[in-house]
Amino acid sequence: MTSRRFARLVFRALSEIPAPFREHLTNVDIVIKRRPGPADRRFADARRGDRLYGLYDGVPLVERNGSYGLVPPDKITIFQEPLETDFPDESELMEEVRKTVLHEVAHFFGMSEQSVEDLGIG
Repeated sequence: MTSRRFARLVFRALSEIPAPFREHLTNVDIVIKRRPGPADRRFADARRGDRLYGLYDGVPLVERNGSYGLVPPDKITIFQEPLETDFPDESELMEEVRKTVLHEVAHFFGMSEQSVEDLGIG
């Protein structure tokens, strides 16, 4: 799949987030990378053999206070190659991209890994 077409899947998933939540996604960069690099894997504390589909880097919304400001944007990164490899069927890929985007957005809102998995978007 071309990078442009994959990006459309990511942005479609973002557009499906209900407006009251989507409105909070200001100062958040959405980045699509071909695959995670060593720094991404270290940041995610990924073990050898772990698949990394997405990554959230920032200060979760619930942890911000009055002194929060003048900071770089939070970043949600979606990794195209591992998703395409594990989900070669296009409809399955679309669903997994949606889940991955929701998973990383949930971290932006302050949800833990366990809470995200409990929602079924682990």
